[in-house]
Amino acid sequence: MAKPGRLGVGIVGAGKVGAVLGAALRAAEHAVVGVSAVSEASRERAENLLPGVPILEIQDIVERSELVLLAVPDDALGELVTGLATLGAWQPGQLVAHTSGRYGVGILNPVRAAGAIPLALHPAMTFTGMSLDLSRLMDCTFGVTADAAMLPIAQALVVEMGAEPVAIAEADRTLYHAALAHSSNHMVTLVAQASQLLREIGVESPESMLGPLLRATLENALASGESALTGPVARGDVGTVTAHAQALKEYDAGAGGDVLAAYQAMARATARRAGNRGLLRPEQLTDIDAALDAEPKATEGN
Repeated sequence: MAKPGRLGVGIVGAGKVGAVLGAALRAAEHAVVGVSAVSEASRERAENLLPGVPILEIQDIVERSELVLLAVPDDALGELVTGLATLGAWQPGQLVAHTSGRYGVGILNPVRAAGAIPLALHPAMTFTGMSLDLSRLMDCTFGVTADAAMLPIAQALVVEMGAEPVAIAEADRTLYHAALAHSSNHMVTLVAQASQLLREIGVESPESMLGPLLRATLENALASGESALTGPVARGDVGTVTAHAQALKEYDAGAGGDVLAAYQAMARATARRAGNRGLLRPEQLTDIDAALDAEPKATEGN
């Protein structure tokens, strides 16, 4: 027997997020009535994660669905919503949820104007677009935004997918998304840069060296916050910071790299936070700032 309140769900966008969330809603016994998929990769994801679900045109999906999940890029969302409103596609009482981190429900005003119910459901997770992502949802939170009366509906959908809903105010969506992007996206860049440097000096398996260090650092930071801060910047070790900056400047000059700029920016932010915690004196902050811009010392014989 089907659970009460099961919905006919349409997925617009079989990208890594849309296909996975569609599969999670299907596992909760909602009926996925259609999915849109343009590229070969998205069609393959739809076939793997939503077997048997028909691939349909977007307007057909909206027409058949009680819940429409818009899993499209941020910059495409507004135009899509407005275009469908112009076509008269949105239906009174229909649930329309998007998965964008940047936006709340304001971007869905054309949906509201048609009598449909706007929801913002953003998973704070990076996806591969494979079935293993379904297990990751069990340890995931969603940033949820909705009108007060509709917030329980949004929260219930997230819980059904196995995740935890966290209410985010409409006005706070951009800062919310910036926090997630700053942590997740920039971590990838950081690891890539560190791996590049290690490979350059002959380390064959940078991931084996970095993995234990980064996992321990992340666990400590999540558990202890800035109390976990360590390293030469936090210790005020100006000589080491100077040596790092000089070495990275020389490396970037030869490799056309971007590591020094990232190191400088993060070292300055780390120094300010260490100063705010009383770990560094004002004069140490000044010395570290100068060290980061220090010119490489000339070698003998030049």
